[in-house]
Amino acid sequence: MANQGAKKRKEENARHMANLLRIIIACNAIYIVVRLLVFRSSFTWKHWIGLALTSLAYYLPYQQLASMAKPSYGDDGELFDGGFDMSTGGICGYLHDVIYITSFVQIASILSDKFWYTYLVVRASLTPTWTRIEIL
Repeated sequence: MANQGAKKRKEENARHMANLLRIIIACNAIYIVVRLLVFRSSFTWKHWIGLALTSLAYYLPYQQLASMAKPSYGDDGELFDGGFDMSTGGICGYLHDVIYITSFVQIASILSDKFWYTYLVVRASLTPTWTRIEIL
């Protein structure tokens, strides 16, 4: 009965991280198949850079979330903590937003390159208010 909450959180985090990985792989696969195979004639070096940037925008938040979700064990192998609660806000919510926005931009940019501008709009809205310059 001991550590049932930690075991449950460990399982929830593993399931959540697996779902995030599925989203990332599916978006990359759709982008590569459709953009490289179907719209091959319009694929330029800028699209390679976009693919590299979105892959980096997936990799960094995913790795941070994976390290937050990692359970901690004692010296005897007993589970102490199931990892960070992935349903909380703060930095965890921000990292999820980055992954979801990146998946939207990547899939939508198949239709039009103008969807890359979404990053500019989102960046301005996600910036904490204490770092924005406010004009009276």
